Amino acid sequence: MRKTIMLAAIIGTSALSSAAFARPMTETDLATMKRLSGATASPDGTMIAYQLRETDLAANKGKTDLYMLKIGANPQPMMFASKPDKNEHDPALAPDGKSIFYISNESGSDQIWRYDIATATTTQASNFKTDVSGFKISPDGQKFAVWGDIARDCMEFGCEKDGDTSKPGPGTGREYDQLMVRHWDQWETPGNYSRVFTVMLGADGKLGTSGAAMDGTLVGDAPSKPFGSGEEISWNADSSGIAFTLRLADKNEAKSTNLEIYGVSLKSKEPVNLTADNAGMDTTPAMSPDGKWMAWTSMPRATYEADQLVVKLMDVKSGKVTALTEKWDRSVASLAWALDSRSLLVTAQDVLETPLYRVDLKGKVTRLTDRGSIAEAVPLKNGGVVYAINSISGPSDLVHMDAKGKTTRLTNVNAEALATLDPVNYQKFNFAGANGDQVFGQIVKPQNATGKLPVLLLVHGGPQGSFNNSWSYRWNPAVMASQGYAVVTIDFHGSTGYGQKFTDSINKNWGGWPLEDLQKGMDAVGKIDTQLDTANACALGGSYGGYMMNWISGNWPDRFKCLVNHAGIFDLRAMAYETEELWFDQWDNGGPWTTRTDAEKWNPVNHVAKWKTPTLVIHGERDYRIPYSQSLAAFTALQQQGVESKLLVFPDENHWVLKPKNSIQWHQTVFAWLAKHLKGAQ
Repeated sequence: MRKTIMLAAIIGTSALSSAAFARPMTETDLATMKRLSGATASPDGTMIAYQLRETDLAANKGKTDLYMLKIGANPQPMMFASKPDKNEHDPALAPDGKSIFYISNESGSDQIWRYDIATATTTQASNFKTDVSGFKISPDGQKFAVWGDIARDCMEFGCEKDGDTSKPGPGTGREYDQLMVRHWDQWETPGNYSRVFTVMLGADGKLGTSGAAMDGTLVGDAPSKPFGSGEEISWNADSSGIAFTLRLADKNEAKSTNLEIYGVSLKSKEPVNLTADNAGMDTTPAMSPDGKWMAWTSMPRATYEADQLVVKLMDVKSGKVTALTEKWDRSVASLAWALDSRSLLVTAQDVLETPLYRVDLKGKVTRLTDRGSIAEAVPLKNGGVVYAINSISGPSDLVHMDAKGKTTRLTNVNAEALATLDPVNYQKFNFAGANGDQVFGQIVKPQNATGKLPVLLLVHGGPQGSFNNSWSYRWNPAVMASQGYAVVTIDFHGSTGYGQKFTDSINKNWGGWPLEDLQKGMDAVGKIDTQLDTANACALGGSYGGYMMNWISGNWPDRFKCLVNHAGIFDLRAMAYETEELWFDQWDNGGPWTTRTDAEKWNPVNHVAKWKTPTLVIHGERDYRIPYSQSLAAFTALQQQGVESKLLVFPDENHWVLKPKNSIQWHQTVFAWLAKHLKGAQ
């Protein structure tokens, strides 16, 4: 049953219904919004627990606490785990429904704690020698799968040494004999990996201190790094073993997307590769509650991170595998079993939205939600589901959908903050882009704005991505529009949510059809909404979007009053040799640099002589995906040619800007740059 969810009813209700609009949203408002995540349900489907992050601006960090609520007509969240200056996160209700386990650093390291619901008391459940990164409770409630960074030669959950083989001494030098030497934002520590152990839960509610390693002779990270989490670990229905995702840490690691799913029984402790016949990515294993099936998401093409993620289904008894959603031209982002084991609840991008769908065991897909972005889904015993939903109008909150499709909002964590802020208008649009293909975009502007509005064109990264109708704490159209602009996003060729052919079309075409789409989109949007002053515009982008800023500088140099280039690629040749994971650069641009045809065709460095648009360049020193030397080179090119420019470098940030005060500085610097060039501010 398809259930339409109106944004005004679910997201930002307080702001949208406010009678008196107080003020525009600021960068501080954005940085201090509460962030809800990590929902989990009780076995009987009547209770939800979740984590909520609040920002301690003075300390320049976030703090997470835990809440629970009863599902009903008037849900009242209750905080149950909150210690001053400590973080409690990743709650999980025990299968007997009597306890909530979670991770806390109350003891001085990240350990597992237990909250007894009946007595409202907490006790420390684990005391390992190292930090716990995550855990999953077995269906019988007697065992825990626990993971953390542990030396490969350590047979317990934590040893005195970290196993790092890159530091032979006697100095501070690190030695490597294969790639990858850096990953995302840190130097690799060969000999130390994220590893999964299983541990018994005692009658006293405490876990053993050692545990059994589940990786056998495998060398790699489980969950995978840098973004893998509990969705890559699944218990068997009978609690006899687990399945986990791992990518081998071998000499091919930097060029491989070949995540594999391994199954291991607690008796043998010898992992078996369950997906060896597929050279592409296999991940997010999920065992059905009845024990008959294992579902997971799979990409068929090796070394391509943006291939279609298809749900695969394995009959556990026979081993037969079915590509369940192969004919559905969407890429599944998450999956969870309905508790009756008759269907899966999945999310997938679709034309600027990320709805929730139900997929039955024959592959029939039914859309359950309409607008907004579903971040996570928690199936309930009674056939309902709780999910987190956000949109451009506001951050995530929890919604309950019953078995008949009726929805009830469970949380409103930013109600007070949103009630004080002016709302924004949101509009989708489409036009004929490159090749005559239909291309979609969004317009976000202050709701009560009068007169002509300067325009900000935001270009998303990826490049296989989408701005989507979703909330972001980094590139947020609502906070940018609140400064008095009309914000335009365009899902150019290569974007996700429109089918795999459209996503693939950017391959070896970085500066071609995407630029044409942006050009045609800017022409179209001024006719669609005449309030937009498209002649008074700046463009902004990060990652691939930053690449596009450099490409625009040399190939569309007369269009914009200013540019903002965050972590953008300046020289494709240098990038091919400097980035840490090579697969995305090689797939998108035609292999290693030495074997590419037309290697220089889309290289921004070849067009610097035409640069003249004032440009703000931003980067983080801990960015190893696109090293900050790329932005130093772009800034040097601008300065050498006398182009008005500014460089902002964060020594403690990676590819993203995450710390609260850094986020505020980022926005203040960007807003001042935009105001100077679009509003004449000094």
